[in-house]
Parts: sequence; structure tokens; C-alpha cells
Amino acid sequence: MTFADVALARRLERAEGAACLQFAKARRRLQPEGGADWMECAGAFVVFDGPDSPITQTFGLGISEPLTEKGLDTIEEFFRQRGAPVQHEVSPLAGVSALDLLCGRGYRPVEVSSVLYRLVEVQAPTVRGPVGARVMDPGEVALWSDISARGWAQEQPDLLDFVREMGAILAAREQTVCFLGEVDGVPGAAGALSLHEGIALFAGAATVPEMRRRGLQGALLEARMQYAADQGCDLAMMVAEAGSNSQRNAERLGFRIAYTRTKWRLSKED
Repeated sequence: MTFADVALARRLERAEGAACLQFAKARRRLQPEGGADWMECAGAFVVFDGPDSPITQTFGLGISEPLTEKGLDTIEEFFRQRGAPVQHEVSPLAGVSALDLLCGRGYRPVEVSSVLYRLVEVQAPTVRGPVGARVMDPGEVALWSDISARGWAQEQPDLLDFVREMGAILAAREQTVCFLGEVDGVPGAAGALSLHEGIALFAGAATVPEMRRRGLQGALLEARMQYAADQGCDLAMMVAEAGSNSQRNAERLGFRIAYTRTKWRLSKED
């Protein structure tokens, strides 16, 4: 049995941090003028993908080694030099001393998310009739990005171009495999899987509005779980807004909450 302890938090935080670092590397390859950059400091991944990118933050702070004033000095300067806000995704298992240090330096909470996990287990394939999922072909990046954008941007149409651009970079990220869900051979859902040291990070799952409630997300989960097992992964993880429909859907699929994580942002100086 895998317990929700510090050892698990280290693996999960490193897996997500590695995925975001690979995203920044893909951004640099595709858009070198954007200045994407990264480093490791104080046991955390420190990633810059542009001042307004949701990727621009740290992962794993205070989990692999104790958080110190010196470590935060170095990280804060990294972001300041690039004109970006200073933000950290911090597991509560980093401990009270780490959270107290952030509060003392003027950080405030801006987001709360649930980090979920489950064992990678492959069961007999579900008979889904015309519904299925497969690994994206190399020439289908634009298609995958468009489906992902249409699925995610339904509620906020003004974000369509932004999500499409992010999807194209995600599809180019190393250690990531993209999947398409189909009904009668017509693609209608997109999902991604990022692999890191035995952890399979399930992300990017979205279905276009007109093809929802037809089992595409179940097919995507099944295909990705099989792929993760074939690659020797032992744990799967997801991240969702705390208490959201996405969290409930993950729990229905057998995922358990490892911990509820807070994103901290350094308040602007006067």
C-alpha cells in the first residue's frame, strides 16, 4: 500500500516539476525569443515560461530539503530579473516552518489544488463500441491542440488562442505522450501523459462540447493507464482545483487525494 506521506509528496512534486521544466524547454526550442529558463534551487524546480504563464513558478519547495532564507533569496532574484511574479506550489508536507517562512516574507495564498494519486493498474479493456483512444500521430499536433483548446475554452472563449498555443507546446514537450479520443474514428477528446521516474502525470484531458457524455474520457484514461503500465510506471497522478468537478471525476476513477496544495505569491513591494 502506498501512503500519503512525505516520500510520496517528493515523488509527485518532482514529477510535476519535471513536466513543467520540459514545457519550458519545449518553449525555448519553438519560441527562443520568449526567454524561457529554468534552474534547480533549494531542492525545487524553478521555471520561467513568461511573466504571465501558469508554468512560471516553483515546484517541490521545502519537500526535498529544508526551506531557507538564502534559498528564497536566490529564487526570488531569478524571477525578478525576468520581470515575473514569484510563485510557489507548496505541499503542506513541506511543514509549518516552511509555511511560516513564506508568511514572514510577505507571501499570500492565491490558489488551492488537490494532488491525487492511484496505483497504475490495467484491467480488462472495456467494450466501448465505436468509442476508443489512441496515441496521437506525429502529424496531428495541430488537431490535438485544437481539440484541447475547444474543450478547455468553452466557458472562456477569449482564451481559445492562448490554450491552443499552450497545447502545441505541450505536444512538443519531451517525456510526454499525447492521446486522442475518438467516436467512429472522429477525434473529439484530447489528453496527455507525462512520465518521470515511475510517475505518470495525467493532464490536459478535454472533450469538445458536442461530443461529451459519450465515454471519451473513460477511453482516454484506459489508454493512458495501459501506456503507463507498459512504460513501467507504478503510480498515476492528477492535479485538480480543490473540490471541483475535475477532482470528483478523478476520485470516481479511483484516484485518492494525497494532499491539498497551496500556491503562494510574493506580494508586490511598495
